Amino acid sequence: MNTKLLRRLALSLVCVASACAASAAPKKLLVVEVTTGYRHASIETAERILTELAKRSGDFTLDYVRQPPGAPIIVFRPHAGPGGESDPAYQQALKKFAVDDAAYQVALKKWMPVAAAALKPLSPENLKNYDGVIFDSTTGVLPLPDKAGFFKWIAEGHAFIGLHSATDTFHNDPEYLEMIGAEFKVHGAQVAVDCQNEDPQHPATRMLPATWTVFDEIYQFKNFDRTKLHVLLDLDRHPNNHTPGFFPLSWCKPYHQGRVFYTALGHREDVWDPAAKDRKNSPEVAKQYQEHVLGGIRWALGLAPGSDTPNSK
Repeated sequence: MNTKLLRRLALSLVCVASACAASAAPKKLLVVEVTTGYRHASIETAERILTELAKRSGDFTLDYVRQPPGAPIIVFRPHAGPGGESDPAYQQALKKFAVDDAAYQVALKKWMPVAAAALKPLSPENLKNYDGVIFDSTTGVLPLPDKAGFFKWIAEGHAFIGLHSATDTFHNDPEYLEMIGAEFKVHGAQVAVDCQNEDPQHPATRMLPATWTVFDEIYQFKNFDRTKLHVLLDLDRHPNNHTPGFFPLSWCKPYHQGRVFYTALGHREDVWDPAAKDRKNSPEVAKQYQEHVLGGIRWALGLAPGSDTPNSK
């Protein structure tokens, strides 16, 4: 074999090896943890577990957009007790709430530029470095540098993974709600529920039994159109009063050329962490939840096949 042919063969082998290495390179995800509403205690636990999942799978790497310091703590309107709204104690609590909420709104407005600075990595220019984003229990209105550009980036073929209160984010924003698939409405007391596995072949649910029991804060939604979504987990009765019905908990969907995966579970730290001390869930449930999230991430990144065809009944 002549020298030129050997050189060409060697060059071809180098090109093939480079192509294989490029195709096997881990995907890159940006995890957003900024909140302008209620802040879940499980966010930091989720960060630790997500980091472990990334290392364990080798499929992706993670960068984090963390909460900047100084965020004011949200205050909540009181609920009327047994005495009703005319109860003097409730009226007093209502007056205190009005004062506290006014102070909170002033503090939030002052802090918003700090949040905007922290969210600069979500600019369209920087997002070119990533294959997807994870909204880790985000809440409220996030001051993104270019919200329209963010939606365009997902629509062009990138991944969006929403965890728990990602649906409690950008309320009344039609484009966000269209992208994620629903809007948080309300939740009751934390409770054990029997989740129905609607797709045992999907990478986000194939590790779960037909009925999967989890103790968590269970969201109910509005602006939910099942005919547009591929439901993965749901309930066949209300989580608290047990009225028969349809109550979705996890789904996936296309967003133009992009892929969206969402799970409403993950409020409690023991849903995430098998070693959490305050337990209502077994360590096995936490391990299953981790695989549920990992499978959803891998599907959204195009690393695992699974249907996103609407499966309304």
